[in-house]
This record gives sequence, structure tokens and C-alpha cells, in this order.
Amino acid sequence: MSVWTRDVIGPGVAQTLDGLFRERVHRTPEALAYRSFDRGSSQWRDLTWSEVAREVGRWQLVLGQEGLHPGDRVALALRNSPEWVIFDQAALGLGLVTVPLYVDDRPDNVAHILKDSGARLLLVQDAAAWRRLAPHFAEATALQRVLLLSDGRSGEGSSPDERVAELSQRLPGETQPLAVRDGDPDALASIVYTSGTTGRPKGVMLSHRNISSVAQAATQVIDIYREDVFLSFLPLSHMLERTGGYYLPLITGSTVAFSRSVQQLAEDLEQVRPTALIAVPRIFERFYARIQQQLEKGSPLRRRLFQYTVNVGWRRFEVQQRRASWSPSLLLWSLLRRLVAEKVLARMGGRLRIAVSGGAALPAPVARLFVGLGLPVLQGYGLTETSPVVSVNTLNFNDPASVGPPLPGIELRLGEDSELLVRGPGVMRGYWGDEQATRQVLTRDRWLHTGDKVALREGRIYITGRLKDILVLSNGENVPPVDMEVAITLDDLFDQAMVVGEGRAFLSAVLVLNAEEWGRLAEKLRLDPAAPESLEDPRVASAAQARVDRQVRGFPGYAKIRRLVLSTEAWTVDNGLLTPTMKVRRSRVVERFQERIDKVYEEGPTRARRRVA
Repeated sequence: MSVWTRDVIGPGVAQTLDGLFRERVHRTPEALAYRSFDRGSSQWRDLTWSEVAREVGRWQLVLGQEGLHPGDRVALALRNSPEWVIFDQAALGLGLVTVPLYVDDRPDNVAHILKDSGARLLLVQDAAAWRRLAPHFAEATALQRVLLLSDGRSGEGSSPDERVAELSQRLPGETQPLAVRDGDPDALASIVYTSGTTGRPKGVMLSHRNISSVAQAATQVIDIYREDVFLSFLPLSHMLERTGGYYLPLITGSTVAFSRSVQQLAEDLEQVRPTALIAVPRIFERFYARIQQQLEKGSPLRRRLFQYTVNVGWRRFEVQQRRASWSPSLLLWSLLRRLVAEKVLARMGGRLRIAVSGGAALPAPVARLFVGLGLPVLQGYGLTETSPVVSVNTLNFNDPASVGPPLPGIELRLGEDSELLVRGPGVMRGYWGDEQATRQVLTRDRWLHTGDKVALREGRIYITGRLKDILVLSNGENVPPVDMEVAITLDDLFDQAMVVGEGRAFLSAVLVLNAEEWGRLAEKLRLDPAAPESLEDPRVASAAQARVDRQVRGFPGYAKIRRLVLSTEAWTVDNGLLTPTMKVRRSRVVERFQERIDKVYEEGPTRARRRVA
């Protein structure tokens, strides 16, 4: 890497998130800020910081015409784009409070959030998105304006609802200066609603200081440069992407390119060639599965060479981390990198120097593969309630089995049953309009109960389980199901998995089959993959059981999966089985499959039968 520029806006320079933006525009007005794909011209469109500032000024004029006052809530449901940033900065610069929404969330959930937050204005992607939401908005009495980002070229912009207007028709043609204010860093900046895995989502109140303190602390442990290019694809309505993929690059002056979609992520990686990536484990798992599929099609020699490269690369990493001694095999790394590693990493752009994984545990085989290929994947940990990062590994202090040491300024301690408690400037103000829920997780002296069981060793956090995500079998054994579910889905046949068995004599699993792999298996067994009865064929159960057994063989004997419930219907946000952040709504999955789950327990654990691989 040539000499790159560090240009970090320090904590004392700007007091608010909009103040950080104004400072960035002042420092590097003509530097590249954002890239997005223009579907009309089929080209990437670039915006400098000064161009973004001009747009923010224009949007502030529109918001100013709506009779809004500092502290009023305004919501947005947009795909990741420069317009997401522009709206957020326009609102923050006027002292408004942004309420981000997931574009794929259920309409009734969006309606609940708008009603609960009392949002007065909503920005949506286009008229089609509004038509999907509109029937559910009768109770959102505070909502006085709905702005459509669409320019209406399709003729869909008109609406009989007087609240609805197209943003393009209200924007002034001339440039408008940015609003300048002396904002309070402890004022509310955003209400971010949790996923709601166990009920209605709660609104997490985050101040300007909450969010900016975490982003600035991250710059103290990970070097980010103006020349860095982030690829943004996790929803900006999720705090991991918002803090790490939006406010952090703003503080460092880096460029952010917005991916077209998760489906086009592989193509965007090769076109954008990012140097920094923030992702969830599922993204790395998909690349891992694709690599494994291609290796299966190759020769045994190719598979051995690949595995040897990963092993040597892992040893090199362990030596760098001072956990292993030097080995003569490391002399081959330069050759192995050119022959194998660089060709694989080229599919991710070939320039990644840092990748952060958060939101869930990264499976050890996946971490070992990418680290072994030379991609430094850094696991981190956090909650929406902590803005969101609590800890992250660093390049020079990286243990993929941990989620790293806490960020500067964050205190940790263990509570009852090894629960992690966190205190620091990023901890939320509380839950919007819900003092009882706030008191349940936040003590008077500002310690936040995370609900996660951990071990603290050598300054790092090691997640050992969730206080609530524990299955207690009828024999009293406690089983944390999440690690088993992750292990099962590393097999290409299984897209989604949920282990069940609370109060039962043994464990079972509800599994969603991958359509392509299920088709291959059905063809092998001469079954019709589209016929529901094919899933009940004993040979299918035997084949699936064999593959599950292989994936969970490293778990204790009492944690074995004895029966399976197979399905080809994916769990999605629309059918209510996933939250907008892709977390499984466990109670709803159990409810959906209750009859079949009860049946397998009535029949008892399956005796050993002939396996079909």
C-alpha cells in the first residue's frame, strides 16, 4: 500500500453528527464521498462532499416547509443510497430525530413504529412502496406528510391522499446553504427499533454523543484512511451499518459505495473493489459454501493444494499473533498466495485489507478459511442499545474465537450467571416511551444488561451463550442451540435451521432445504422435488440426518439431533418468521410447525437406518 492519509475528525472538533458532516465538507469538499449505481445509465455515479452538502441544503428547505420543530421525529424507508445520507443529515441539521425503517419490513410493523414514535413525516422509496404501506396507516395519526423519492416518470406518483407528495416537485432548483446550529450532543438523534424477536420492537433512544463516541472510538483501534473504499450493503436502518459504514467513513473522509443489492453483491465487489467491508456472518458463509462447492467439482490435487494453502496461511496468521512458532512451510506462502489465495480473494475485489463481521457468531471453519487465505476478518460484538459496537478484534490483536477487546471508554463487568454488563458513552438513553423496559435492562448507575453470557480472558470477550436462548431438556441438560444451528447451515443442503427440544427428552431440528441442493438429492433418489410427499420419504430423512450428524459431531452427546422436520418454504420477513434484521422469530417458527414437531416427539427418536449421503 502506498502512503495513505489519516484525516480523522476528533471528538472535540464537532459536538453533533451534523456537525461532523459540516466539518468533513469543510476539510475535503472535493474528495469523493459516495458512489451509487444509476440504473438509468447503467453506470456508477460519484458525489463529492460538497455536492452532497448542496443536496442536504436543498432537502432542509423542504423539511423546513413542513412546520417541524427540533425534537420532532421523521422516518425514512429507503434502500442504501446517497439519498439515505442526505435525508438523515438534513434532518439532523434541523434538530430533528430520524427513525430508520427497513424497506422489507412488514407493513403492520412499520405502522406500529410510526405510531409509537409519533413520526410526523415519512420518506419512502416510491409510490409502489407507499401503496404497500398505506392500508396499515390509519392509526399513525401524527403522520402529516409522506414524501416519495421517485420522480414519478412511471405515472405512479399521484395519490388521492393529500399527505403524499413527490420530493422532486418540492426541491428548490437553486443551491441552499447548510443549516448551521450549536447543537446539544446529548440531544436525541435517532430512535432505532429493535428486531422484536420476542414481541413488538422497542425504540432505542440514541443521542448524538452515543453514536459519535462509538464511531470515533473505533478509529482509535482500527486505522481507516481517506483512500479507503467501503462497500455498503447491510441496511442503513441497522446500527452496525449506520455507525460503521456511514458515520465512521464520514469521520475518516473515506468513500462509501452503495451496493445494488445482496443478490448483486458478488458483482459489486468485483466492480467497486473495496478495501473495507462490514458484514454479517451469513455473507462469509455464502462465500465459504460457494468455495466448497467449486472445490468438490475440482480434482483431489486441487482440493489438497487449497487446504494446504489455508493451513499455511493460518499458521502464518498465528505466528503474526504470537500464538505459534515459525515453520519452514511459511517459506511457501508467497507462492501459495499467488497460486491460490489471490485468485479466490479476487472474487471479493482483490483489495480488501479489512473485513469486520458482526451481528452473530462467525463459524470457526469460515473464519479459518478466510484468515488462512490472507483476509483479516475481525469479529466484533454489540447491540443496538450500545450504538452498537462494544468490542472488536484488531489486526494486531485478533482471536477469531473471540469478539475482541472493548473499545476505548467502554467498561465491562460480569453479572449473575456470567451475564455481560456494559457501561460507556455509547449506551442508550433508554427505550422510547417504555420506562419499565428501560429499568429492566439499565441500572441507575448506567450499566446495561446485555443478556449475553460471556467469559473475559486476556482482555477479550468470548461469547458463551444467551441467557434466554437456552433449551432445557427433560433430563435437566442445558443446550445453547445457536452454535448447532450455525454448524448445520454450513452444509449446502440446509439454508435455515432451528433446534427445538425445550422440556423434551431429545433435540430435533426444523430445517429449510436449499432448493438447488434439494433438487440434486431428489433426482438422486428419483423423487419429485416439487411434491410435498417427497420430503416424507424415509430415504430423504436418512440422507438429511446423516448430513446433520456430520455437522454436529463435535457437540456433546446429549446435544445430538435425533429427529428432523424438513421444509422447502424459506423463512422470510413477509411470512413473519424472520425479523427485518434476519433473526429467526423462534416462537413463530415453533407455532408454524407445531403439529409436525409434536408428531416427531410422539414417534420418538429415530433408530439407526441406512444412510444415503
